[in-house]
Amino acid sequence: MTDPRSYARPEGGLPPQSQLLSDRAVFTEAYAVIPRGVMRDIVTSYLPHWEKTRLWVIARPMTGFAETFSHYIMEVAPGGGSTRPEPDAEAQGVLFVIQGAVRLTIGGAVYDMGPGGYAYLPPGCDWQLEGLGAGPAVFHWIRKAYEAVEGIAPPEAFVTNEREVAPTPMPDCGGVWATTRFVDPSDMRHDMHVTIVTLQPGGVIPFMETHVMEHGLYVLEGKAVYRLNRDWVEVEAGDYMWLRAFCPQACYAGGPGPFRYLLYKDVNRHMAL
Repeated sequence: MTDPRSYARPEGGLPPQSQLLSDRAVFTEAYAVIPRGVMRDIVTSYLPHWEKTRLWVIARPMTGFAETFSHYIMEVAPGGGSTRPEPDAEAQGVLFVIQGAVRLTIGGAVYDMGPGGYAYLPPGCDWQLEGLGAGPAVFHWIRKAYEAVEGIAPPEAFVTNEREVAPTPMPDCGGVWATTRFVDPSDMRHDMHVTIVTLQPGGVIPFMETHVMEHGLYVLEGKAVYRLNRDWVEVEAGDYMWLRAFCPQACYAGGPGPFRYLLYKDVNRHMAL
């Protein structure tokens, strides 16, 4: 299994006045790329009922951008956190820790999570979070309004670590392309999947994927050349990509190490008419 202890995170700070303004940031009708270099202090936000916490909002529902989800990168100082983290009773969430340590409490059960830690939080879940240790804890928080289905109960909360989940090789690729799945894809209780995709150096997504799922991709490690709609775009650890439904996509992993990204997609529901 790929060593999961290397995770990119926003750098913060500000570049010097001598730096050129040009960058790889792009926002189109079909996709967006938010490079690591633009995730600076000046673009951080704050949330009600979160103490000693700031965040980068890298996706939010809006016309012409993400439609089904929001994606935050949270930075919580030691002793910070929230006892009232989620204001929306219909929102489900996934937390994925990339730096430091947090204490997650779900309905009275306590979980200490470090890098690679993954938690699924169903709608209406009673949870709290506290930053532990001597330095800041950094984690992804992906939120989606749950689409209930008559006769299907919502999923339960769970906590794990990517080290405990063996990646599933994709068919006919000799093991160079694999997906770490935290829930069974056929489990109809889940209407979103947050997975980790790993491509070994030189590995490819060998066709132009064009499908109904909306995607959010945060590059955890490595670099690649990604085909997004009509363009080839270079991406590296710390970059974020949003792809609207049906945006053609493929990639080459550039090496020298694995190319890995945290992937959101909406699944398992009828199309609203």
